[in-house]
Amino acid sequence: MQDALYVLHGKWKLPIIVALSSGNKRFNELQKTVKGIAAKVLSHELKELELNGFVLRKVHNTTPVIIEYELTDYSNTLGAVVNSLREWGTMHREKIRSQLRQTAEQHSPVDAV
Repeated sequence: MQDALYVLHGKWKLPIIVALSSGNKRFNELQKTVKGIAAKVLSHELKELELNGFVLRKVHNTTPVIIEYELTDYSNTLGAVVNSLREWGTMHREKIRSQLRQTAEQHSPVDAV
């Protein structure tokens, strides 16, 4: 468990991986897709994901130079993890919403007859 958390820690790594799952993206595209991430943070996270074998940085020899990021085959090993987290997150959100509704109903004023 510790190894997995070490590699995927933080709030940005999995959203970056999910964003890249729809296809290769350039840096600016990725920053627009992963809402709220600063450029410096995105750059740092991409380097860590590359070091851990999840992301490949492709440099196209064009003018101007185009740099794209893509998921490696190894990143596919996270599929079950990502799906489990997505399912758990949905279940948890519904649980919290249900609890909030129940609390609101318990504290709503009773109509006078």
